[in-house]
Order: sequence, then structure tokens, then C-alpha cells
Amino acid sequence: MPRSDWTYRGRWALVTGASAGIGEAFARLLAGRGMNVALAARREDRLRRLADEIGRAHRVHTLVLPVDLARESGAEALWVAATAGARQIHLLVNNAGFGLKGPFAELSLERQAEMVRVNCLAPLELAHHALRHMRGQGGGIVNVASVAGFQPIPLMATYAASKAFLLAFSEALTEEGREHGVRVVVVNPGPVKTEFQEVAGTEVRDRAPGLLSAEQIVEAALAGLEAGKRTVTPGLFNRVSTTAARIAPHSLVIRAAKLAMKKLR
Repeated sequence: MPRSDWTYRGRWALVTGASAGIGEAFARLLAGRGMNVALAARREDRLRRLADEIGRAHRVHTLVLPVDLARESGAEALWVAATAGARQIHLLVNNAGFGLKGPFAELSLERQAEMVRVNCLAPLELAHHALRHMRGQGGGIVNVASVAGFQPIPLMATYAASKAFLLAFSEALTEEGREHGVRVVVVNPGPVKTEFQEVAGTEVRDRAPGLLSAEQIVEAALAGLEAGKRTVTPGLFNRVSTTAARIAPHSLVIRAAKLAMKKLR
């Protein structure tokens, strides 16, 4: 698909996890390109401040949608609210997600189940609504996965598995979406300094290999969307490491991932 086929200005985007990090960067950059933005996250106060700021700065419409996607009815309620009044969502950004570090058996089972709902089920439900909504009218879906989705990671077993699901799911949807004029791209960030680490119990050092800013991740994702790509992994180091993870002996990759996780505080 040529870049000229894609238009931002005057259309609506729905961004989940928009209150911080990569989600906030998506909201800001999309508004800067003239898109109206529906902002979804749990923290309503942050969403309102962001909505006021980007609305004034870029003269776009905004919509604040507080939601907890860990709740079983969260994704359904979000889509209903986002499309109320026959609002046409032209771009869905499935960015909400979180991770947890630690031995699988010692982490809270309830919290890990919530992770699967946020990282896997919510994007699945929202993508299902979006594809049915966009068929024949054009549109796009950006799913935010992770380089963690390219290999199993002991001590972050559920998180890595959830991102592997999102990666495989997204790449399949790319082919299905093309039949209906809908673009689907999955972006796989490496290390990014956001609030993710605070929740997950990990850290990103200033000189971490592959480190990029949230804005760089979003720019790469949108360039991939415009170009009709299936998968985008920003940063040369991250592309090399994910390729190595796929071609190296599987047992070696898993052991190396475990050692790397043990070194993280």
C-alpha cells in the first residue's frame, strides 16, 4: 500500500493506555498530524490534562474515556463509548499493557490473569470491533507488542507469552485486513524508559542496548502503518536481537533470557 493512501487529518483515533509512556506519545503525535483522539486509560485526571493540552495545541477534538481493561466488560464498554453518536474510529491503537517480573509460581495468579486480559483479550476484542467497523471504509490498527514476544523469557513468562500472542495475532490480521482495506501493523519496542518498568519490577539503564524514546517508537509505528507494513521493530540492535532469537538454538535462547532477567534489579 503506498503512503499516499493514508490520511490522518480530521479522522478519529482510539488510543488505549494513553495516560503515559508510548500511549501518551501516540496521542500527541497523532494530534500533531491533525487526528481527533479518544483517550482511554484508568487515570481520568491524567487523560483530562492530556486532552486539554493537545486539544488547545493542535485544534483537534478529544474524548476522555476512563476504563479498566482488566475487567471482563472493559473492552466492550470502551468500544461502545468510543463509537457513540455514530463516531467513526479510523485508527485503533492497542497500546495498553503491563508486565510482571518474578518466578511464575510466586507471582499473584490473579494479577497474571489480569495481565492476559489487558495484553491479549482486550486487544482481541477491540480489534474484532474495529475490523467489523472499518470493513469497506478503510482504517488501521496498531498493536503494541514487544521484542519480548520473540522468545520465551523465564522470570517474565506470562508477559513474554502475552506479547508472543499479540505478535502472531497481529501478523495474521494483517492478511485478513487487507481484504477489507484495513491496515494492521504490530510494533515491537525494545527498552523504553516509561512507567512500565515501575509496574513490572524491572529497570532500563540510560545506555541500555536498543534504548529508544517513546516518540521514536511511535514515529516508526506510524511510518510502518503508512507503508502498509506487517511488523515494525524499531532500532537496529532490536531487529538484530530478535532475528538472532529466532535462528539460534532454542534452549540457548531461553537460558540466555533467564540470565538477563536475573541481572535486572
